[in-house]
This record gives sequence, C-alpha cells and structure tokens, in this order.
Amino acid sequence: MTTFLGIDYPTLWFLVVGALFSGYAILDGFDLGAGAWHLFLKNEESRRIAINAVGPVWDGNEVWLVIGGGALFAGFPVLYASIFSAMYIPFMLFLFALIFRAVSIEFRSKEKMKWWRNTWDISYSVSSTLMALLLGIVMGNILQGIAIGPDFHFTGHWLEFLNPYAIMVGITTLALFMMHGAIYLAMKTEGKLFTKVNDLLKKSIIFFIVSYALVTLYTLIYIPHLSDNLHENAALFVVPLLAFLSIANVPRLVSKSKYVYAFLFSALSMSFLLILVAIELYPVMVLSTIDPEYSITVYNAASSEKSLGIMLLMTAIGAPLVLTYTVFVYRTFWGKVKMDETSY
Repeated sequence: MTTFLGIDYPTLWFLVVGALFSGYAILDGFDLGAGAWHLFLKNEESRRIAINAVGPVWDGNEVWLVIGGGALFAGFPVLYASIFSAMYIPFMLFLFALIFRAVSIEFRSKEKMKWWRNTWDISYSVSSTLMALLLGIVMGNILQGIAIGPDFHFTGHWLEFLNPYAIMVGITTLALFMMHGAIYLAMKTEGKLFTKVNDLLKKSIIFFIVSYALVTLYTLIYIPHLSDNLHENAALFVVPLLAFLSIANVPRLVSKSKYVYAFLFSALSMSFLLILVAIELYPVMVLSTIDPEYSITVYNAASSEKSLGIMLLMTAIGAPLVLTYTVFVYRTFWGKVKMDETSY
C-alpha cells in the first residue's frame, strides 16, 4: 500500500476530510451559534449589529462545508453513498435550513416593515438552531452506529436517528456553537449590546458544560466501544485531557474579558473533540449495529490509491489558497461592527 510520511493514503485522506469538517465546525459554528441567540436580542439595532457581525464571513465559512462534502465524496464514495442514503431526512432538513438561513440574512433588510423583519429574524434563528442540532444528531448516530447491512445498505428506519444519545449529542453541539457564537459576538459588539451578549455568553458556558458532562458520562457507561482505542494506546489519553483543559480555559478567559483568547480556546476545544471522535472511530467510519463485519472503514470505503494520490496533490495546492482567502477576509473585517449604508 502506498504511503506518505509513513501514513497510507486512505488514512491520510481520512485526516484531510476530518480537517476540512473541523474547519467548517469552527468557522460556521460561531455563525450558527450567533444565529441561535438572535431572538434573545430584542431591539432592531441589536439584531442588525448581530447580523452584520457575521455578514461579511458567513458565506465564506460555508465554503468549508462544500469542500468537505466534495472531499468525502471523492475519497470515500462508499461512505458518502451509504451515509446520505441512510440519513436522507436529516440531511434534507439540514439543506433546507441552510437555504433559509442564507435567504434570511439577505432578505431581512430589503423591507422596513416590522412584520417582514421579524419573520426573517425567526427564520434565521430557527434555521441556525436546527442546523446545529442536526449536525450533532448525525454525529451522535455515527458514534453510536447505525443499521448497515450487506453491501453497505441501510436497513433501518429514519426515525431510529432520533434516539436519546443522538439527541444528547445534538444538544451538546448546539450548546458548543452557542458558546462559540456568543464569544464571537462579544468580540464584535460594544455598549449595551455587549453587556447583553456577555450575559448570554455566561449562560451558554453553563449550558455547554452541563450538556458535555452528561453526554460524556452517557458515552462511558452505555457506549464503551468508543474508548477501546484509548485503552489500547494510553498515550492517546492526552487528547481528551487537552480537550478538557481547553474547555476549562474558556470560562477563565471570559472572566478576565480576554475574548479573543477565549475564542481561540473555544476553537481548540472543537478541534480536540473532533480529533477525539476520529481516534474513537478509526479505522471504522460508521459502525454497523447489525454485524461489525458490515461496518464502513477507511479501507473498504476508499477510492483507488491512484485517485487518492491525485486528490492529495490537488489538496496540497488548493488548501493554502482557501486558508489565504479566509485569513484575508477576517483581517479585512476585524474589529467592532460599525453600521453604515452598506450594512444589512
């Protein structure tokens, strides 16, 4: 099997796809979190400022989702086909929410009527919340395993995805994004709105820590197979330790009003949690609850080595361009939100 730096191509592509989805979670996560808080902001000016905080970057953040989905399809077509067939309803709901969020941001300021703006405010907040929940529900089902049968066909019912564990992971994901989004809004606002956002941020930290503690306890008790790789290699316990320290550092930095650093550690927390997910699953990508032999792995789901090699070369060229664009946009729109005639 062909390797690069001692890592075989399927595993390397698994890491690439994971990195792309991590980038999406970090960047679009604060957009979704800010949107989930939107209806908690009561006056028109506060809502406009909150939307303009994410206005210049939300569409660029979604690029990471498109690239991640494309990389998943190109590198692991078997997984792509099975997972999208199995979770057709959740993904379609996610797609509709994605569309309505974008439309809400763009349409809200087109008319001045109060009912018009309130309608799109509700649409924006509900769609952002639903997207975060659905991402967590999908992740919870992948962690727990789904009914994959022979030839990687899903043999269960779509309602099975609304199980307690998946819903818990969905709520935890929403809580994490709301904390991430509140930190971002604290970085972008001032005055009375900043005071309001800071209060929401403290509540979101409590919401996330409680949700995270409950889902962790549930995982350890009822889904013990996820810790098998950690028990086999004790050195890997450094990842959950780093995740815990990163999460613990967020409230400490917020209490000192160091919001930029709090945002960075919130992003690091997401990274470490997703790395932990990868460790818990590898080499399995989707566990079959029918028979482990039917599970989808990085090896039985991957494209040919030649295809993976070509795509890795393309990634090596394209990834720096996307990163450069992302850095440029954030540097351009750095600082507090200032309203003008071009604002939403």
